[in-house]
Amino acid sequence: MNSENDHERSLREQELAVEVEGREWMRQQLEKRLQAQADRQGSVFPPRGTAGVASAAGSPALGHAVRPARTKSLARKKSR
Repeated sequence: MNSENDHERSLREQELAVEVEGREWMRQQLEKRLQAQADRQGSVFPPRGTAGVASAAGSPALGHAVRPARTKSLARKKSR
């Protein structure tokens, strides 16, 4: 019985190792295809910004706009 459990565990370990190797192979293939596509397009992601150019002073970045306060609608009435 013990030898069967050892054999099954060994097969499971082999199966896991093959799965890991397969995932790594697929990752490498995807990396090669994506790199080839980026080379054909001649672009880099993320795009590199121009050095030394700061955003306008006092203006919030896009997506971080300041919203007016709405405290009245957020405040709860006290329970009695």
